[in-house]
Amino acid sequence: MSLLFLLVAWSAAVLSCALLCRAAVAAAHITPPGPRAGAQAVPAPAAAERRGSGLTLYEMAYLSGGPHRLADVVLVLMAQKRRLLLADTGWATVVDPVGTDAVERAALTAIGPDGQRRIPAVREALVSDDAVRQVADRLETAGLALPAAVRPGISGAVRLVRGAALLVLLSAVATYWRAAPGADSGPVLAWFAVPLILTLGTWAAARFELHPYSDWATTAGERQLPDAAGSRSAPDSPAAPAGSLITLALRGPAALTDPTLRAALHSSGA
Repeated sequence: MSLLFLLVAWSAAVLSCALLCRAAVAAAHITPPGPRAGAQAVPAPAAAERRGSGLTLYEMAYLSGGPHRLADVVLVLMAQKRRLLLADTGWATVVDPVGTDAVERAALTAIGPDGQRRIPAVREALVSDDAVRQVADRLETAGLALPAAVRPGISGAVRLVRGAALLVLLSAVATYWRAAPGADSGPVLAWFAVPLILTLGTWAAARFELHPYSDWATTAGERQLPDAAGSRSAPDSPAAPAGSLITLALRGPAALTDPTLRAALHSSGA
């Protein structure tokens, strides 16, 4: 039985570390592709003005949390502009059916002709819309976003390494507990030290070299993202405080200071 536990521990350690190394190498070697023949650059949405980092609000959201984060940002942006009402029960209601850019118009289309829909359904319709796909394409073309072939990426691999480290520890404990009374289990337990060192060492290296982990932004994209702590002074529309929107784009719904908006997104499965 101890050999079975040891085999499981070694397999989990080697596989998870190999996946993390492959994800890190794939992300590091992404370079902006050249323009395709006959292709035209996709312009940034007019209403999503460029920030000091050179990224629009939508681009910051996508690089930080993917299309679902972008969907949350446009919903909150429209709520702060009084175009939508986001209830803390998880419903989105249209107040002003006029979108100022393609993503806002996509949000109104996702809500539908009835003018009201559950936020999870709106979010799922938005993430597959062409307007959001154009934001992703623009970032991938610039070498700032990870292509779909590279994801789930580094953060998922880091979670696997952490889980493998825990599995090694549990396997060692199970081996010690299953040992016969009076048996010398020291040599067998020593073999668990190697996969444990491997997983903890790989995890520490990833924490030092690759943190913050991202499933969406390349290394170049991470460098473009501003510091959320210093984003409060960035310019924005009069009806939408820059601090809350940029912090939402960078950190997600948990960073919202408005309890109603935070409850609306969290109650809807954000």
